[in-house]
Amino acid sequence: MGGNGTSPCASCKLLRRRCAKDCIFAPYFPSDDPHKFAIVHKVFGASNVSKMLQELPMHQRADAVSSLVYEANARMRDPVYGCVGAISFLQNQVSQLQMQLAVAQAEILCIQMQPESNNITTPVHQNNYEADDKSFLFHNNLSQHQYINFPSSSDHHVIQDSLKRESFFGHDMVS
Repeated sequence: MGGNGTSPCASCKLLRRRCAKDCIFAPYFPSDDPHKFAIVHKVFGASNVSKMLQELPMHQRADAVSSLVYEANARMRDPVYGCVGAISFLQNQVSQLQMQLAVAQAEILCIQMQPESNNITTPVHQNNYEADDKSFLFHNNLSQHQYINFPSSSDHHVIQDSLKRESFFGHDMVS
């Protein structure tokens, strides 16, 4: 850091100036990480960053520098939207996943609402269970092993996803 005989901070190195003892950048932009200041300087400018840091109380400066570095990196990846673009992308992804979850829950509910008599097939009394992809091994209250066939999710026309996606479990839903 400046003034104590060690190397100047990353900002003073980049700006090619002598690092003063009270350099505002020195605590936040160490000389061993020059890229950190370089990207902040490229996006915001050294003068603006200096003004921002001077207006903040000492205990908030480290968080501000962290935010500036994050935003500068985001601006380099997406010059128009910056981190707002990343946030928007993630919000859209959450929304799509919530919609897929709602569709899957509705499909499960439709399967659960079917009369049991239509789903129960031949009992199995062996320990070698071989189920096709539309069957699920089920232990009922009588401890008798039975296969329950679950119809394909394409058999239900209750909810159709506009994205025409497959269900989470392939073509069939198992509750």
